[in-house]
Amino acid sequence: MSPSQVIVLATPVFFLLIAVEFAWGYAKGRNTYRLNDAINSISLGMLSQISAVFTRLFRIGIYTAIYSSVALYPNEAFWTTWYGWLIALVFYDFCYYWLHRAGHESAVFWAAHVVHHQSQDYNLSTALRQTSSGALLGWIFYVPMAIAGVPPLVFGVVVLIDLLYQFWVHTEHVPKLGWFDRWFCSPSNHRVHHAVNDNYVDRNYGGILIIWDRIFGSFREEDEKCVYGTRSPLNSWDPLWSNAEVYWALAKDSWHAKNWGDKFRVWFKPPGWRPADVAAHFPKPPFDITRLERYHPPMSRTLMWFGAVQFVVLLQGVALFLWYADGLPATQSAIWLAALATGLWAVGAALQGRLTMTEVLLIEAAALATATSALGLVELHRVFKPLALCFALVFVAARARPPRVSGRFDLFLGAGLVFSLAGDVFLMFPGFFIPGLLSFLVAHLFYVALFKTDLPWFPSRRALVATLGIGALMYAVLFNGLNPVLRVAVAAYVVVIALMAAQAIGRAIVLRDRAALGVAVGAGFFMLSDALLATNRFATPLAMAPLWVLSTYYLAQILIVHNARPTAQQLQDS
Repeated sequence: MSPSQVIVLATPVFFLLIAVEFAWGYAKGRNTYRLNDAINSISLGMLSQISAVFTRLFRIGIYTAIYSSVALYPNEAFWTTWYGWLIALVFYDFCYYWLHRAGHESAVFWAAHVVHHQSQDYNLSTALRQTSSGALLGWIFYVPMAIAGVPPLVFGVVVLIDLLYQFWVHTEHVPKLGWFDRWFCSPSNHRVHHAVNDNYVDRNYGGILIIWDRIFGSFREEDEKCVYGTRSPLNSWDPLWSNAEVYWALAKDSWHAKNWGDKFRVWFKPPGWRPADVAAHFPKPPFDITRLERYHPPMSRTLMWFGAVQFVVLLQGVALFLWYADGLPATQSAIWLAALATGLWAVGAALQGRLTMTEVLLIEAAALATATSALGLVELHRVFKPLALCFALVFVAARARPPRVSGRFDLFLGAGLVFSLAGDVFLMFPGFFIPGLLSFLVAHLFYVALFKTDLPWFPSRRALVATLGIGALMYAVLFNGLNPVLRVAVAAYVVVIALMAAQAIGRAIVLRDRAALGVAVGAGFFMLSDALLATNRFATPLAMAPLWVLSTYYLAQILIVHNARPTAQQLQDS
């Protein structure tokens, strides 16, 4: 049984214990759960597990290579005795202590570990909040086990034991446990570890044993109320940003540092260290625990139910993927990883008010349409592909309700989506390429009219020349593969989509806002998608063509639908 399958089997136990903790806290008037925070924490756990399908191979592969080359005592008979297992577990916990400590004392390791600390709540769901990038460097700390000769199988098992043990210590409802606290990582000891109180920061790193902290001077007993989270709050339910935020901050500081040594040091100094010139130009306020506010954007009851249902559906999808992941080719696993991660991101965006519920359904349907096409699941693809733009039309119709914006604007956007939907349907069936091409040509004409509304024609001549030039180059590449009829049709199509992109870019230059920029980027992705489709069909076959064509196509439609807004003049006139 693979580690992924073990996690799948353990998941019902995790959720049963979470339910028991919630019920106990509710009955005692000390509920430690919020729906949005719990969904975010468990979503990060799901993302960690599906990404581990790849990072585990990386970590175990390196471990096995070192073990095979330089192991000093590779005696499996010894390591599989009861005392051999015990030694391996204690050995692993010792190595884990130093990895965990590095995760708090070196910025690049903190960038991976921070995910586990971002929750401002402390409960069993927090235990499932895990990094997706920790294995990229974390393997370094387990090299001594490989050199000592601990077999890869034994190593893999003790990893799971150590990880599963740490689940139960993430609770506020278990008090101090006397002698147990002196030897083992306990709820009291680990509450200290998750706190941002001055007296608690960077303490109690032990996984199973707390004696490492007592030996190496990092132990702190719980003696005041814990405040949880990080000193630079995430303030987001986005699981992708949760994994990227510190890496991005370090990259910016490294970029802005003038001294080349500082550019390097920023990655390895303690978290929070910044070069003097960077700190002076981009100051950050000092941490003040009295001013910490819990991140909790408002949610309607409908959104709460929607988020919960979406979470349950995604959980089933992740469990199904993990059960079969080890038998799937890497390409298929990567596609499902991308689709599931997209769904988790979309639900998080809805919970913090960045997306509507309809947009979440649009994004999920688009992700599934792309995945099923890339994997050759034809019947499922024929369901999800039209469904995606149906959700887009519902979103546009709902947004057009009173107080109404310009009716003409909504009409153009809706018509562009209707003809795009027709093109989607035609292109799903052999022999309907020309009707599909014509449908998309009309859709692009409506988009041109949409982007022109209350603005000049092609405000940026440079953008017009650039998009027409790109279109001409694309047409030259395709020319020899086209029959006489298609040469005319494709030429007309290339001109129209180039004009659409030019109008969108010009609109962004005039309006100078993020929404208009999003529309312009969407139009650019439309050109890219069409170029990939035409190249694959008429010039040279592309590897995984459906994946690239549809991912860029749906990204274009989603950016346009989400960001297309009437101008200030239209709003004034409506």
